[in-house]
Amino acid sequence: MSKVFSFLKPYKFPVYIALILMLVELTVELIHPLLLAKIIDDGIMQEDFAAIIRWGAIMIGMSLLAFVSGVVNSFYAAHVSQSTGFDLRSGLYKRIQTFSFTQLQRFQTSSLITRMTNDVTQIQNTIFMSLRIMLRAPLLIIGGTIMALFVNAKLALILVFMIPLIVLFLIWMMKKGGSLFSLVQAKLDGVNHVMRENLTAMRLVKVFVRHRYEGNRFKKSNEALMEKTISALRLMEVAMPVLLLFMNVGIMAILWFGSFEVQAGGAQVGEIVAIVNYATRITSALTVFSMIIIVFSRAKASAERIADVLEIDQSERDGEKGGHESAANLDGGSVVFKHVSFHYPNMKTNVINDLSFTVDQGDTLAILGATGSGKSTLFQLIPKLYETSKGDIFLDGQNIKVFEIDDLRKKIGYVPQEVFLFSGTVKENIQWGNDHATLQEVEEAAKHAQIHDLIQSLPNQYETKIGQKGVNLSGGQKQRLSIARALIRKPKLLLLDDSTSALDVKTEARFLQALKNYTCTTLIITQKLSTAMNADKIILLDEGKKAAEGNHEQLLQQSHLYQQIHQSQLREEEFQDV
Repeated sequence: MSKVFSFLKPYKFPVYIALILMLVELTVELIHPLLLAKIIDDGIMQEDFAAIIRWGAIMIGMSLLAFVSGVVNSFYAAHVSQSTGFDLRSGLYKRIQTFSFTQLQRFQTSSLITRMTNDVTQIQNTIFMSLRIMLRAPLLIIGGTIMALFVNAKLALILVFMIPLIVLFLIWMMKKGGSLFSLVQAKLDGVNHVMRENLTAMRLVKVFVRHRYEGNRFKKSNEALMEKTISALRLMEVAMPVLLLFMNVGIMAILWFGSFEVQAGGAQVGEIVAIVNYATRITSALTVFSMIIIVFSRAKASAERIADVLEIDQSERDGEKGGHESAANLDGGSVVFKHVSFHYPNMKTNVINDLSFTVDQGDTLAILGATGSGKSTLFQLIPKLYETSKGDIFLDGQNIKVFEIDDLRKKIGYVPQEVFLFSGTVKENIQWGNDHATLQEVEEAAKHAQIHDLIQSLPNQYETKIGQKGVNLSGGQKQRLSIARALIRKPKLLLLDDSTSALDVKTEARFLQALKNYTCTTLIITQKLSTAMNADKIILLDEGKKAAEGNHEQLLQQSHLYQQIHQSQLREEEFQDV
């Protein structure tokens, strides 16, 4: 909670102004019953019309002051709440950007989105309502009780006895409500998770005709959210009837004993009216508490969820440990793995086992292996998305651990297995690899990626808008755009993770030929021997271990596994030719 509300510190001045103006309103509200008592006792009871006009004018003037204070208070309360919400969202976004893969795995994507939207909104609303009306309620209760004691201490003791009992009840309700609304927010995460999966995989849902199944998944998740919300609100709604019961009993007691005091001469009618007025105002303030309980309970749950993200230990950044050396002087030279082993956090089984190999500067290495053999994991170690469990990786003879992370990654062009394109134009997606690239450089990268001719045929060419995740492009077209995005960096080290799988043989051959225009070392993960045959060296992985190493001719002679792959793909090609 303290971490979240520390975001209020830059807005101390407007917070103080809002609080002062709120106190002005509160003061007016507390003085009004005294003025009303004056009008009754000095004016009406004494038949003094001038006293009625005098005290009435003072009441009207003070009401106008309270009105102006309320308007200005609303402005400052809105400014503080919206500004704090902006800062919270920005802080969460920046914090998430620093997460390592290990830290990201702690939260579902839908949960992070909920925390940045719904949870921040809960905090915003709480801040606004606190500065506008919420703080008035407890202060009105305290101030009203004190003023009632000042008017008639004997009758006010009824309020002094009733209010602590009510406050204890409210504290219990708030604690209970906090735990319930934490469950509500968790169920909201679940609904967002199902929605996100469904919308992301909409094509698959339609092709497999699974809308009924997905509809049932959403219904179950939505019903769980509804049930938890209803149970939480049902408990909260109990608060108001209980409060009204206690306070109405108190008011009746004041009227009952007050009548005896008036008859005995121990109190004036105006005093009884003033105390009843204070009791009524306290009752209205207490009824606000049912809303306060709900808002603060939800805010408490939201603040804890936001703090979970903001307070993640900065030292727990696997794969993000920055070095001290600049990678600016990297020539895109050799890549060396020395006895590298790796297992994912919270797992004991190694994905990569004692892997050693060397790729000379400017050479191309092709990596083959079955699914789950550790090919893609190997690529994630080079840009330090994860740290090796054992062993070391060297670029240009230097251990990558000594390099600054950003410097190192700027030297790498990476095309992931799962292509991702952003909403925007074709040009913007290619420039995402280098936002300072000129149109000429964009076109050059597109030509080398074998996508320029297609772009030229689009309605607005390089200014053509791409749908979300590239839904209006084929798999091969998305792959080539992703390749162009990597090439425009003019990388010293190019990592292609099965990035030509959707390309036909001729297009792939032209692309591999175009790669010779780049002075970089290239590592290609592929399932195609036609791709591997053009590499300077091939490594065959099997369950995270190096099963064989050499060029195409050497492996055909030395590796039984490679021979099997070769024969299998030859049969496939022969079958396709028939």
